[in-house]
Amino acid sequence: MTNKDILLPLRSGVGIVLINKENKVFVAKRIDNPKNFWQMPQGGVDKGEDYLSAAYRELEEETSIKNVDLVKELDGLISYDLPKNLIGIIWKGKYRGQEQKWFVMKFLGQDSEVNIKTKNPEFCEWKWIDLENITDLVVDFKLHVYKDVKEKVKEILN
Repeated sequence: MTNKDILLPLRSGVGIVLINKENKVFVAKRIDNPKNFWQMPQGGVDKGEDYLSAAYRELEEETSIKNVDLVKELDGLISYDLPKNLIGIIWKGKYRGQEQKWFVMKFLGQDSEVNIKTKNPEFCEWKWIDLENITDLVVDFKLHVYKDVKEKVKEILN
């Protein structure tokens, strides 16, 4: 990283751990990454928007899902830095990484309500997986985030 990269701010973001009736976690595969990486719904916080509103909006924008109950807001913020090769490319080069507030939500609907073919699609596939497996499928620069989230969610589900 150059000094210029280090001076870039972190983007304010949210992440959603969406759990179905069987306590499986929603993950989706990004359209813009040809490798086999999956992620939970997440995105940026708009100016003047609070974290929870951003989480509901991002979830709906990415998956069309509205039928959820908030289970818990996870304590604290978790941040990650982008790898050098992505700085200046992602988010129009304005940020070096992201600082996220995570929420656990229960999906109350049917799988037929999930639609990733949205106005601005980010995902090409989706599935439900065991919480234990969320760290097996994530890009390496977000691994510590997913490990942290997994441990916090395990405590909630137990």
